[in-house]
Amino acid sequence: MDYVPYAVPFFLLAILVELSYGWLKNKNTYRANDALSSMFMGALRSTSAALKIGLGGFVYFTIETHFSLPRWDSTSFLTWIIAFVVYDFFYYWFHRISHERQIFWASHVAHHQSEDYNLSTALRQTGTGFFLTWVFYIPLFLIGVPSYVFVSVASINLIYQFWVHTEHVPKLGWFELFFVSPSNHRVHHAQNDEYIDKNYGGVFIIWDRLFGTYKEEAENLPCIYGIRGPLRTFNPIWANFHIYAKMLREIFHTKKLKDKLFVLIAPTRWIPKGSEHLSPKVEFCEDNFNKYNPNSSFASKVYAFYQLIFVSLISTLFIELGETSLFEGILVALGLVSTAYCVSLWLDCKKALLLDSCRVAFFTLLLVFSFFFPELNGFILPLTAYILINFLFFFFLQNSLYRNSLLTQKAS
Repeated sequence: MDYVPYAVPFFLLAILVELSYGWLKNKNTYRANDALSSMFMGALRSTSAALKIGLGGFVYFTIETHFSLPRWDSTSFLTWIIAFVVYDFFYYWFHRISHERQIFWASHVAHHQSEDYNLSTALRQTGTGFFLTWVFYIPLFLIGVPSYVFVSVASINLIYQFWVHTEHVPKLGWFELFFVSPSNHRVHHAQNDEYIDKNYGGVFIIWDRLFGTYKEEAENLPCIYGIRGPLRTFNPIWANFHIYAKMLREIFHTKKLKDKLFVLIAPTRWIPKGSEHLSPKVEFCEDNFNKYNPNSSFASKVYAFYQLIFVSLISTLFIELGETSLFEGILVALGLVSTAYCVSLWLDCKKALLLDSCRVAFFTLLLVFSFFFPELNGFILPLTAYILINFLFFFFLQNSLYRNSLLTQKAS
């Protein structure tokens, strides 16, 4: 079974503890806009389930039913231990290739876009992982690992990775000889020349030591987080698809058929001839690095937090714990994605009132629709309250934008 949904409340509590600890120690590692953006990305991860997209599940089912070796005994403790270690081995190769080849990096890049490093960064997950991630785990089904065991150990592996996304835990001595720790995972998220593309292990760091991708965190070389060619936006749609868009532009502009085909599987820093102007190489300079931090208002951050609670509840109730038809799933996905996108506009200090009003109009139509179906009557009051609170926020958001524009005019 998937244990991740049950761990989410503990994730949120741990984020609150880390935030409080950072403030007390005068070493706060959080910015509201970046952390909220990461958590929205985590909530949107479930939209593929809402849309009933599951090619990997179909392939796994076919292999397990018709092509696998005799299935392992799921009641045996040894089965679980071996499956856990073997899963992490294939996770290492998935993770490594996701940094080395464009089509896989296009999906994985979302996890690395945060320019802060804290527990909220762990929740920043890709929304397009269902495309190809499943390919790496086919061998587990071929050798007979039961699907129940696979899903369980995969979720435990993901839960383990949560705690290593922090700057507050120092090096852990002998522990780091065998296991992934906050220190060696900080290196993995860094874009410094000395650190980039290192330490791919999920639970065990031994794979990196064996295959030559291990790098120790240096005391005199602080990690600088983020990606080369930063997004400069909190837009979750662009965060998930900007590398796919880059590849499509390169395929269109390059003239050689060989190069067009190679774009998908090319190394992540390869640029085809004829499209160099589309993706100019970014020279990294740690002295000139500045985090993306637009001057978004306090009202927009409170609004983003309010919408995050809403999105998380919808994702949990309708996707993680509920059963929805394809049509219902499309409505849920539209609600989640449009909400996250409109919030990103406010956080980016862009004009958002018109689009956000259209989004609220969509929810108003759903409210009217719910009056005609008795099974939906229970949603009338909460949805009405949600819509009214949105209109109240609009007043404060517009006022804060007006004040910011006046201050900008005076400063200029």
